[in-house]
Amino acid sequence: MTSLPRIAILDDSQHVARSSADWSVLDGRAHLAILSAPFESEDAAAAALQDFEILVPMRERTPLPGSLLERLPRLKMIALTGVRSPSLDLVACDRLDITVCNTAGDQVTPATAELAFALILAAARDLAHADRRIREGGWHEHVRIGIPLAGKTLGVVGLGRLGKIVARYGKAFGMDVIAWSQNLTAEAAEEGGARLVSKAELFSTADVVSLHLVLSARTRGVVGAAEINALKPGAILVNTARGPLIEREPFLARLRKGDLFAGLDVHDQEPMPKDDPFRSLPNVVLAPHLGYSTDAVFRQFYGQSLENILAFLDGKPIRLLKAG
Repeated sequence: MTSLPRIAILDDSQHVARSSADWSVLDGRAHLAILSAPFESEDAAAAALQDFEILVPMRERTPLPGSLLERLPRLKMIALTGVRSPSLDLVACDRLDITVCNTAGDQVTPATAELAFALILAAARDLAHADRRIREGGWHEHVRIGIPLAGKTLGVVGLGRLGKIVARYGKAFGMDVIAWSQNLTAEAAEEGGARLVSKAELFSTADVVSLHLVLSARTRGVVGAAEINALKPGAILVNTARGPLIEREPFLARLRKGDLFAGLDVHDQEPMPKDDPFRSLPNVVLAPHLGYSTDAVFRQFYGQSLENILAFLDGKPIRLLKAG
């Protein structure tokens, strides 16, 4: 008798996979395992996943490079949550005859834009510190005086679908909105509710800077020492895109001076190491990559992943994702 295929849902650190889709439709067709903890190394991932035919990773939380995929001889399908994953080697998948299917991501954009502005507000009003003070039995002591957003300048780096939403939020709060990215035109900026400026002008004049670029070879380190040091005292830098957009060491150095504030949902290494110096900076609001972490997003991710798995088991795969 042929054994049933084994499916592993990865990275369910918030324990929402089970309730986000009706996995019971797989009863009698596959064995389902849900893994919540991150793998400590590629060796650990290879050992844990070697018996599975189908993987359901949560976007790029678990890297799936070719070196790991080659150690998973039973793997036949990856049901990717989200549109793409920069940590998944699609070329290796093609070479190893591993089918990759993705899901829509239209719920991610508004969710991430809302979190970006939540971090702006939290940093402007020192909310995380105020919350800790009250829980510790204090009150106003050592809570920083707030920064009003009305009349201030919001600099949006990357005025795509997500950046345009953040620009609209800035307008609603009475902010002047400026924008820059490598290919942004004045007309596109105006259509997005912003005014095009140079990169140097944005970082030297904005009171709040929010990053919304896709990480690539061209954008890695796009916020370097020059941009970080150009930020005016008291400015706020928010990153809900990808950690490596910002050069880490000059960013840490400026934050340690205490005259810059930040709201960070993304980090160079995720999960963030326990000894990461960002954890100890009082002028930084931290979140554990929650931009897309909403019930609507997870229902879409897991619901469509389940559809992809069923179609694959039926021999008629859908939403195929290929290299290039």
